[in-house]
Amino acid sequence: MSVHDIPLTTLSGEPATLGALGGQALLVVNVASKCGLTPQYEGLERLQKRYADRGFSVAGFPCNQFAGQEPGTAEEIQTFCSTTYGVSFPLFAKVEVNGENRHPLYAELTRTPDADGEAGDIQWNFEKFLVGPDGKVVARFRPRTDPEDTAVTEAIESLLA
Repeated sequence: MSVHDIPLTTLSGEPATLGALGGQALLVVNVASKCGLTPQYEGLERLQKRYADRGFSVAGFPCNQFAGQEPGTAEEIQTFCSTTYGVSFPLFAKVEVNGENRHPLYAELTRTPDADGEAGDIQWNFEKFLVGPDGKVVARFRPRTDPEDTAVTEAIESLLA
């Protein structure tokens, strides 16, 4: 199964899939509003603006599994993201990324190894997965990797027209 086909829910409660984003290259990120890495929203939004017209989108998945750093309701998360960081990329319903209630999307994503060859559990908020237009996961970047790091932007650009 392609990650494009996994049933999701938008932050506003509507059914969705990643495939509904039009076969774009995607940077899938588990996000949180009260994390030391939360300023990464700025870089994620800059990537969104820089590459959107070339077939790219960020896809944010709020997660409260790491030190309770995403405690808000869907409405609170949306308000925070739009007013604090001007987020224009799609946000989805809060998910679990590790453990027995891991969302099926993250069950698939976590099979992908990072640059050091390590697959498995998400380490923290803001772990990033680059998904090609075909729905295949092509790269994994750990939480402390800045969204605009050269390794990330070069990987994105390699997938774009």
